[in-house]
Amino acid sequence: MSAFELYLKLGFWHITDWAGYDHMLFLLALCGAYSFAEWRKVALLVTAFTLGHSLTLALTALDVIRVNANLIEFLIPLTIFLTALGTIFYSKSATKRYWMLSYGLALAFGLIHGMGFSNYFRSLLGNANDVIAPLLYFNIGVEIGQLAIVTAILLIGWVMRGPMRVPPNWWRIGISVMAGGIAIWLMVERL
Repeated sequence: MSAFELYLKLGFWHITDWAGYDHMLFLLALCGAYSFAEWRKVALLVTAFTLGHSLTLALTALDVIRVNANLIEFLIPLTIFLTALGTIFYSKSATKRYWMLSYGLALAFGLIHGMGFSNYFRSLLGNANDVIAPLLYFNIGVEIGQLAIVTAILLIGWVMRGPMRVPPNWWRIGISVMAGGIAIWLMVERL
């Protein structure tokens, strides 16, 4: 197996592993306001998140910055809670300023989540001399995994809103309350 395949798979499986459900919870909270027809907006939000995630993962893996792991473990569920709260109050008549804020927050929250992966990624590298290529391959795998999760969430939302006839606001608020509630539990647990 080539290094590309290895790190691509590791990135994909790391993000889709149920043991790391906090990342899936973030994506659930992020996608709750959108229908399947709005997949482009969601893809842009997820890409902004990935850019932030990739940047801090690179900086921490290259040992340019060091982070307090306990603080990051608390901040990750805080980003989930804030995203869920934003989704609860989302409005279809959102202004351009709202969209700019959404993308900025997705990028900023990606910075926090990327720092959360740094210890895991460093352990994968071991004593490897080349960090850049594995980092790139790993992040491509993460992005593919995120897009797979987002597609699944949007499809479930489509089924709930369509054939199951759940009102869109019930879906949006229901999954946001669930994600936000779990995030509060995680924050309390990590204090």
